[in-house]
Amino acid sequence: MAQYLALDNTVDFEDYFPSMIARLGAEGFIGELCNGFRLLMDCEKGLITFESLKRNSSLLGLHDMGDDELVCMLLEGDLDGDGALSQMEFCILMFRLSPGLLDGTKRWVEDFDVVTERS
Repeated sequence: MAQYLALDNTVDFEDYFPSMIARLGAEGFIGELCNGFRLLMDCEKGLITFESLKRNSSLLGLHDMGDDELVCMLLEGDLDGDGALSQMEFCILMFRLSPGLLDGTKRWVEDFDVVTERS
């Protein structure tokens, strides 16, 4: 049994983003992503840095994560190679990590376009 537990290091992940979009609408969901970014960002730099992620990781229940795991999280979304996440990189990363969002992206974008055209 112990050997089985040692081999099974998977983490269950439930994707709540599609239901959030259904409840909040496209504009409300983007607003929540932006709020999440602001929660994790370094206020002076306007980016999510290693230091800001480490400092705020307990807010996400990630207090047991090591430095190397936090660096990997940043590298996963760092598109411009500066070692930090901009708001756009953060939002793109959230979309990439949500299989439910990737499945419904076209419909969601069309809904968002309708909302922005009315504004």
